[in-house]
Amino acid sequence: MKNKINVAIIGLGQIGNFLYNEISLKKKDIELKTGKIIDIIAVSAKNKNKKRKYKIDKKIFYSNPLKIIKEKKIDILFEVIGQSDGISKKIVEQSLKNKIHVITPNKALISKHGDYLSNLAEKNKVNLEFEAAVAGGIPIIRTIKEGLATNKISKVYGILNGTCNYILTQMEKTKDSFSNVLKEAQRLGYAEPINPKLDLNGYDALAKVKILSALAFNRKISKFNTLMEGIEKIEAKDFEIVDKLKLRIKLLGITEIINNQLFERVHPCLVDKNSYIGNVNDVMNAVILDGYPVGESILQGEGAGPGPTSSALMSDLLSILRGNIKYPFGIPFKNRRKIINYNKDFYENSLYLRLEVKDKPGVLSSITKILAKNKISVRRLIQIPDNKKKTASIVIITHKCKELNSRRCIKLFKSNKNINKEPVLIRLFN
Repeated sequence: MKNKINVAIIGLGQIGNFLYNEISLKKKDIELKTGKIIDIIAVSAKNKNKKRKYKIDKKIFYSNPLKIIKEKKIDILFEVIGQSDGISKKIVEQSLKNKIHVITPNKALISKHGDYLSNLAEKNKVNLEFEAAVAGGIPIIRTIKEGLATNKISKVYGILNGTCNYILTQMEKTKDSFSNVLKEAQRLGYAEPINPKLDLNGYDALAKVKILSALAFNRKISKFNTLMEGIEKIEAKDFEIVDKLKLRIKLLGITEIINNQLFERVHPCLVDKNSYIGNVNDVMNAVILDGYPVGESILQGEGAGPGPTSSALMSDLLSILRGNIKYPFGIPFKNRRKIINYNKDFYENSLYLRLEVKDKPGVLSSITKILAKNKISVRRLIQIPDNKKKTASIVIITHKCKELNSRRCIKLFKSNKNINKEPVLIRLFN
């Protein structure tokens, strides 16, 4: 690689603008560590005149990012737009075809089109780097690809969404409602101000799980319809109840191999208060890997925001500048096989069920009959009456039961006229 490297940044939102400033400030440091001189020769975004935290050189601004590839000699391109398709996919695709290295934090793009784009990168002998796509500043992707390259990984799990972790932590601390804590998270910039749905419903975490699966198990990215649940249904009273059980609620992303089949999932879990994962709070992320011969490895750090994300983007930049041409997913595309999907219906788990019911004779009996009919046995039962409203909260902790049976129960509970609202179901982590 030549000594003078031309860089383009596409997308100048919070992360892209922060990255622009970081590269501008750290040119000497980059040269010291790699022997390469970096020059940002083109940038692109929707609005040239938008007020940004860090000033950009408007002389190098392009309204159409595809023009940059045609008109400029670019060596490395940062895609920081964040779409799963559209201009994000087009600019990455065109860059790779033109033998330009690409660095992106775009998990939506990589989880959807990562196989196609990685094959394109390999054919053109350039890098497609996406360390920042999973867990922000935590170097989890490089750890799997390089640090643990010869280990056989059987399971990866963790807290992969800082927004959800912040909301759950604050709901537990303040005993405030989901909607109030979400508003505070939006005010602080931890949640999207207009539409935070993709964080809250588990989609964001699942995109990261799919990337981790492909890396950890040397497989193609799965397209399976898997278990995905968010945190929107959890209420303040759930925290009060699980606190007495010495448990804590966390949204976990989990991927593992069961009987040579892939099982990916994202859902709220009840974890032990004294466990490591139970004490990762606020916007922090943590990833735990089970591998052989290494055993259990834990990585923790801030999972979002301009600082941690730019740190990961800069790490990818220095890797390329040092001449490391790597397979995007650790092994050649042709050696990455498809994998059979584990049938989630057979997944067994203990459950926390909270039902809001009319407080009258026969209600509890009808609930336990439904459970028994679906082969779900009760391990613990708590009743919390509200005499004024003539209602009660019934909390049931079950023994392990199949996912299919629990879904059938929930369906029956929803149609039961004595149950006032949709039941809350949280799985115990195992």
